[in-house]
Amino acid sequence: MAAEQLHVEVYIMNGDERWDCIGMGQVSTIYDEQLQGVCLLVQSESGDSSILQSKIQPNTPYWKKRSTLIVWSEDEYISRALSFQDPEDCQKIWEEICQVQGKEPTVEATQDVLDETEQYDEMLETSYLVQPPSCELGTVGHLADIFNSFFVSPSRKKCLTFILKNGDYIKKLLELFQICENLQNTEELHHLYSIVKGILLLDKTPLFEVMFSDECIMDVIGCLEYDPAGPEPKRHRQFFTQNARLKEVIPITNSELRQKIHQTYRIQYIHDILLPKPSISEENLLPSLKNFIFFNKIEIVNMLQEDDMFLSEIFAQLRDKAINGDKRRELLFFLKEFCEFSQALYPQSKDALLKTLVRLGILPALKVVMSIDDFQVKTATTTIFAYLVEYNPSTIRQFVMGEAQKSKDDELLINVVIEQMICDTDPELSGAMNLMELLRSLLDPETMLILPYEYERHKFLNFFYKYCMDNLIAPLLSSTEKDKDEEDDRFGPDRNKNRPNNYQTARLLGLILELCTFCVQHHTYYIKNYILNEDLLRTVLMLMNSKHTFLLLSAVRFMREMIGLRDEQYNSYIIQGNLFEPVVNAFLANGHRYNILNSAIIELFEYISIRNIKSLVVHVVERFYKAFELIEYVQTFRRLKIKYEQEKDRQSQARKTLHSILYEDTKVMDVKEEMHLSQNRREAVTPPIGNNSDRDEKLTEAETQKMKLHLPKRTSSGGFRFSSSCSDGAGGGMSIPQSSRVATLVDYPDNNEEKEDKEDKTSPSKRPHLSS
Repeated sequence: MAAEQLHVEVYIMNGDERWDCIGMGQVSTIYDEQLQGVCLLVQSESGDSSILQSKIQPNTPYWKKRSTLIVWSEDEYISRALSFQDPEDCQKIWEEICQVQGKEPTVEATQDVLDETEQYDEMLETSYLVQPPSCELGTVGHLADIFNSFFVSPSRKKCLTFILKNGDYIKKLLELFQICENLQNTEELHHLYSIVKGILLLDKTPLFEVMFSDECIMDVIGCLEYDPAGPEPKRHRQFFTQNARLKEVIPITNSELRQKIHQTYRIQYIHDILLPKPSISEENLLPSLKNFIFFNKIEIVNMLQEDDMFLSEIFAQLRDKAINGDKRRELLFFLKEFCEFSQALYPQSKDALLKTLVRLGILPALKVVMSIDDFQVKTATTTIFAYLVEYNPSTIRQFVMGEAQKSKDDELLINVVIEQMICDTDPELSGAMNLMELLRSLLDPETMLILPYEYERHKFLNFFYKYCMDNLIAPLLSSTEKDKDEEDDRFGPDRNKNRPNNYQTARLLGLILELCTFCVQHHTYYIKNYILNEDLLRTVLMLMNSKHTFLLLSAVRFMREMIGLRDEQYNSYIIQGNLFEPVVNAFLANGHRYNILNSAIIELFEYISIRNIKSLVVHVVERFYKAFELIEYVQTFRRLKIKYEQEKDRQSQARKTLHSILYEDTKVMDVKEEMHLSQNRREAVTPPIGNNSDRDEKLTEAETQKMKLHLPKRTSSGGFRFSSSCSDGAGGGMSIPQSSRVATLVDYPDNNEEKEDKEDKTSPSKRPHLSS
């Protein structure tokens, strides 16, 4: 057995499952006669006392960990460990143990006890067993091996973090880096690269606070220059000192703010450039480092927000049209970066920041620089404005509505944005598309406030359609005004000559139509009034003459959205204006090509058929069915015809039913009138019955003559007048002549009654006679 004594530390597991160091000394393996076996003996460094004497039992499990640890358990409650500084010393003792137990020295455990192995792994990895290895020039390679052994599992990383955050270990590592760099010891510098990179990948905020301090951060960057995979060191520190300089567009008097800006820039550089890019499965790599940058940005924004003089000076210079172009760009780039940093704020903080910026004058400043003919300036301004709209669109709306009382229409911020969208010189209209999205955000009712004391949607949409809508559709009107002058041949054979065939113009008109379609979807009342008053759909459908299919589709989509609302005002407007004609012409001109235009137009008519919009079904069939009659590859138009005929039959049946009801009503009325007339006649010829019968018997012939009743006679007004007379041969009986069945239900006074009375007196033959 080896009598060589090797330096070692002895640990014992306490009741809290933590390792306690009970001493340091020299370890050796010896045969103990009293114990009758080979023992591990650890004597103190002075040699006058024994720290550990443990017999190597044949069946006791031993484990070798991280090349420097040997761990075993003598019974259920006592666990021991030896920690070596040199892996070679550990291997020598391990070979002695394996020899006693008859095992190969290449194994990591002498017994196959899986559960206990995992248990001891956990105890070791969550304990603070290992003492920090010394930082010396000759041990850098060994130091790298130790660090690499800690990077294999989360629990070992936790142990390493505990070691590094106690004391000035990281600073000692960086001092060692300076020594190695001065000596140009490339091999040691490569080891230090892996150590520092590994510490960063531990992703622990306490370690970042040390590594990113002013004292250490440049040395950390220096360590990361010596990547073993590269042919030669990178010059990242040279970039920071010579190229990456903070441009103070406005002098920063706050030294803490300046230091924080420098630190954040360097940390972001380390994260983006020097550390490995995360894979798709590692999107959340280094969350603590990202949070460190996040909170740094919040601090910067808060410090700038509190300095009103600083921000006010920036906005004042941006409003100055005489300012140098380079200076203006620098101011905008600073403001853009400031807004990017503010993305880290919470929503409430963003809202407070926006109100501060608006109060200090950022929107008037942006309105000025937005009109500058400089691509970089326009791009930066659009980006800044997008951040502001995203923060709180209601604040922007309040500002632009307030402008209407103080500025001319063409100077309103919304109109300036519309003008820049229209005047975008990029053939692909990238800037116009970004501005259109901003307008869409401002026009979205979903983001508008509804408060008991203020209805933002009503106010802002009234403002927009009064002051801005004309400017938005101005390109649409200018592109179609020649077509408006045409009359009957608007969609005739010569329609090709006035198409908006310029690609950039067509793209712009497509963007405008997309925004108008959004308005139809969300501003039902406001956009409807505008469409009907301005005859907007007719103007839009003139674009069906364009050679660009995407523009035709935009026009069809606009009309389809209107029809989709199933609003009878829209339907009447379309019918009266015969506005299906350009769509039908475009469909026929497309011929038998089965493309997206064909599908879009068929879908429009299919929707009308499925929803059975009766007024449109009738209009389409009566005006255009002959054009669709031969189309058989879809059943859309045939179904329209069927629905049309069904509706026609239904209306015919309804008319018959109504006529029948009216006829029956007339017969009932005639019967009632006859009955009423007969009743009146009976009342006219029946003498009143009195209570004094004697008096009746004594009536003289003269008195009877005075009681003559007039039978009814039609007057010129269509009513009847009653009269009576006694014939010369009158007896006790009375006959009632036949009269007309027609009589008015109400006997209105007739102005010609007196005249007819006179005629009756002179024409006895017209009077009815009483006969026996």
